[in-house]
Amino acid sequence: MMASVLAAKKALRDQLKQRLIALHDFEKLRQSQAVTRKLLSHKRYQEAQRVAVFLNMSDEIQTKDVINDIFRQGKACFIPRYRPRSNHMDMVRLSSVDEINQLPVTTWNIRQPAEGDCRDDALSTGGLDLVLVPGLGFDKQGHRLGRGKGYYDTFLERYMKQIGAKPYTIALAFQEQLCESIPVNNNDIEIDEILCAGDQEVLTN
Repeated sequence: MMASVLAAKKALRDQLKQRLIALHDFEKLRQSQAVTRKLLSHKRYQEAQRVAVFLNMSDEIQTKDVINDIFRQGKACFIPRYRPRSNHMDMVRLSSVDEINQLPVTTWNIRQPAEGDCRDDALSTGGLDLVLVPGLGFDKQGHRLGRGKGYYDTFLERYMKQIGAKPYTIALAFQEQLCESIPVNNNDIEIDEILCAGDQEVLTN
């Protein structure tokens, strides 16, 4: 059973990656701007004071404008710090928009604070009100297909054990990332809501 789920996930990942490769940069920008507008007017975002957001890869919704708004609104901004050769991820505090370009670049070509860079960690300083989640694919049941490392699932599982409740999660997605169904196993944690361009945002809980 597990092997068949893994094989189905791999096949869907390959399909979604091809969809995203075919997506023109202009269309990525258009959809990113539409998703950003929806998020900034969203009640969950407006009420949140502690927000975790990803620094996007080239095939993900662009988050620069979201990060700018987080600081403009005086919210606390947390970003992922992945530990290489593991599935461990922390959410650590970003001090300003300007410092992003000074952060080291990982092998995934995304920036994050170095391991020895001491920063406030979300789990030890009060948790998070909102986690903005990337991924390759999503379905209307709130299932998410990541890149196979398990970073967000293990982070959310650790969060629930340590804090006692799951933070509200919103996936930011291109329309091309919506799927009829995502193969899942017992370790996959559902996303509360999916925002994308058009009328297809989905409340899953």
